[in-house]
Amino acid sequence: MKVNRQCRNLTVLLLTIIMSLGLVLSGCGSSGSSGNTASSGGIKVIYSGPGTDTFKQMLMDKLAEYAPSEGIDLTIGEACASTNDQVAQIQKAVADGYDAIICLPVDRATALQLEIAAGDKPIIYVNACPDEQFLKPNKYMAVSSFEENAGEYQAEYVYNKLGKPSSMNIIIFRGEATHNAAVARSVSVKNWLRSQGVAVNVVFDDTANWNPDQAKDLFRIFQKTNQSFDAIFCNNDDMALGAVEALKEAGYDLDKYPVVGVDATVAGCESIAKGEMQFTVYQSADGQAQKAIQLTKALASGGTADGIEGLSEDGFYIWVPFERVDASNVKDYMK
Repeated sequence: MKVNRQCRNLTVLLLTIIMSLGLVLSGCGSSGSSGNTASSGGIKVIYSGPGTDTFKQMLMDKLAEYAPSEGIDLTIGEACASTNDQVAQIQKAVADGYDAIICLPVDRATALQLEIAAGDKPIIYVNACPDEQFLKPNKYMAVSSFEENAGEYQAEYVYNKLGKPSSMNIIIFRGEATHNAAVARSVSVKNWLRSQGVAVNVVFDDTANWNPDQAKDLFRIFQKTNQSFDAIFCNNDDMALGAVEALKEAGYDLDKYPVVGVDATVAGCESIAKGEMQFTVYQSADGQAQKAIQLTKALASGGTADGIEGLSEDGFYIWVPFERVDASNVKDYMK
């Protein structure tokens, strides 16, 4: 009897330890999930990315919305503050049996580190594209929109709005320096204007990290330089909205000083409808998320990207087109 009682006590202790470990493991490395892999038998996928802004949040929401219809159990990983965090998150996902990684890199220059961490698991980069040397058809691919187009559309609008001037003083507010959009959108603004024979003078160019408050503060700093300007080009709507508020506070006529953004967020479209912000470029969080989920299902199942609309000839990208938005069509984007 004494031996049996000791065995029962040992059994209870072991069960308690096992249950505790189960609770710990089930709570690690995620802030939410679209399903339970064990019960549904679906493809296990983790989304790994940095902290959110308006567009990133829309993108994550749409990924979570589309995943179940493709048989994907999607975990939204905790926001990564650094490349080290992201590498650790991906390593843990692989160890936990995830089949693929949807990744918005904290720093696109660290793609090789992320791919080493992923081992033989495919990575589907979304929204932010690493350099092509880190992409491989049907293994490491990017779903995004062609960023140069966004800057070109902004420049075209402002050029026409200001009467096709021969010279222009411009302000540029950039997103995070580690995001390829911050570079490509800014450079393409200048390149397009110069292609039209415009003498472009960049009177202020700084990083506002996609943030409206930072953009507002930067404009106040610019004012202290006592320079004139003709337009403000912002890499996203949030920064454009911050610039609009700064101009309003300083008494500028928003019709004479175009402020343009990217994303066509709800707030951005409302601002255009009110005659404040003048132009934006619609970046489809819905389209990028839908294509990312389709591609993830294909690659995680051992298939290919063939047949997915928007596939580039080199097999590196799935492109989701940008669209121009101004006062003439903004209502179409407010539904």
